[in-house]
Amino acid sequence: MRDSGHSAALPMRDGVSASVVSVPQGAPHLLDFLAQRMPGVSHSEWAERLAQGLVLHEDGQTALPDESCQPGQRLYYYRHLADEPVLPFQAQILFEDAHLLVADKPHFMPVTPSGRYVQQSLLVQLKRLTGCADLVPLHRIDRETAGLVLFGKRLQDRDAYHALFRDKHIHKVYQAVAACPKDLALPRVHTSRLVPGEPFFRTQEVPGLANSETRIRLLRTEGERALYQLEPVSGKRHQLRVHMMSLGLPIEGDLFYPTLQQGPNEAEDFSRPLQLLAQSVAFADPHTGQARVFASARQLSVSP
Repeated sequence: MRDSGHSAALPMRDGVSASVVSVPQGAPHLLDFLAQRMPGVSHSEWAERLAQGLVLHEDGQTALPDESCQPGQRLYYYRHLADEPVLPFQAQILFEDAHLLVADKPHFMPVTPSGRYVQQSLLVQLKRLTGCADLVPLHRIDRETAGLVLFGKRLQDRDAYHALFRDKHIHKVYQAVAACPKDLALPRVHTSRLVPGEPFFRTQEVPGLANSETRIRLLRTEGERALYQLEPVSGKRHQLRVHMMSLGLPIEGDLFYPTLQQGPNEAEDFSRPLQLLAQSVAFADPHTGQARVFASARQLSVSP
């Protein structure tokens, strides 16, 4: 199985930390092994990566394509996409100290490398900018969502920050633009049971014990459109998008709900961002004891 961890001993390359794969019994020569284990990268592309010195042994020595694989051997490689699209947006760092970094992410940018984005991902951009190889997101927001993302800077700090989210000791506020409510009492608390849907990247509500909760209130209206404040108590995948859809108020620009209009790897239309913003977070910092409140500099508009 591929180990998704990184090696602290090997340096970053252009903001990308080395990923690692372990060699099982009976593996073929190195090039064939890599192509078989990770077929998402072609045989010829693995050959090119090896030629560029992008696959290394644990001691940092360059791996050779005709080497014999040894069971238990660990090989390190750097993720790279030959034709990665360039996003016409920039993230901002709002805060940074010895423990924590807070970034303000634009729409369309993934938090971590995924699909067709590596260098354009928020994590790689921040690693490249700060030189911090141990930087790790403490939570995730959708690629389509803009706003705040918190990152831990030291390995020994992660558990304490993760506990804020696990134990619901962090207050998160989102904003969203959708149609004006009709015959819907607000504010309200929406609860439901969310499970993976079809296709795999969508989420659906099903009968059963609720495992998700969102507090929803109306901020203001402008004609047929309205700005909402959403406070997720739980953190299920696509929770806010599905909860708003189930109330008959799908978020503007949502290409997944209520109907699938675009797959996750199709070409972007940057003129139609999802109108969902991770607007603010508040918590007591577990390492400094300070009360932390951060707000996105980005805004959603309900004006025509």
